[in-house]
Amino acid sequence: MIDWDVIDTVLFDMDGTLLDLYYDNYFWHEYLPEKWGARRGLDLAAAKAELLPRLQQRKGTLSWYCLDYWSAELGLDILGLKRDLDHLIQLRPQAEALLRHVGELGKRRIMVTNAHQKLLDVKLAHTGIGVHFDAVISSHGLGVPKEDTAFWHALYAKLAFDPLRALLLDDNQDVLRAAARYGIRHLIAIQQPDSSVPPRLALEFPSVGSFSALLPAATAQV
Repeated sequence: MIDWDVIDTVLFDMDGTLLDLYYDNYFWHEYLPEKWGARRGLDLAAAKAELLPRLQQRKGTLSWYCLDYWSAELGLDILGLKRDLDHLIQLRPQAEALLRHVGELGKRRIMVTNAHQKLLDVKLAHTGIGVHFDAVISSHGLGVPKEDTAFWHALYAKLAFDPLRALLLDDNQDVLRAAARYGIRHLIAIQQPDSSVPPRLALEFPSVGSFSALLPAATAQV
């Protein structure tokens, strides 16, 4: 479904695209409420009812993704709690095969993530995928989340890529919309960012359920 001849740069999201979003979803929806509630004498249901709406209020902002912000807000060592679950950090099927394939095609590979730098370092160390990238960019370093078109302007200022010859793979529809508004021509959504949740089929952008759709037949079968 991709004409690689018209693409020079491939922009890869991390969480929910290259990595299974189950790790992050389980942390924010289950593990954090459990730990936060225990400090307040709340059972899990009561803790979720109080904490999750509070988290949701920051959705789409840089604070939403900031471990330092939530550590200060909640009085917990968020990175330490994240490390408790690092055994759940997993690559999505054939993610590394796709990274290798794009590299073999001679395309520029750039990771663009909203992950906080501290957690980004943990995930790169755990998976080893950092070796596949020409650049790794966290929105925290640019001061604006990917959901804002200002992120893409800042990314261009830093790396100078041609948006008309760039491909973005991302699971976040708001991010894809912002990239489209900026002018990135080739956009692909991820149907199943979290392996514990059924695929999303009615998406706004062209989408893939598996990276095999983007790989040569022989590679996709490995």
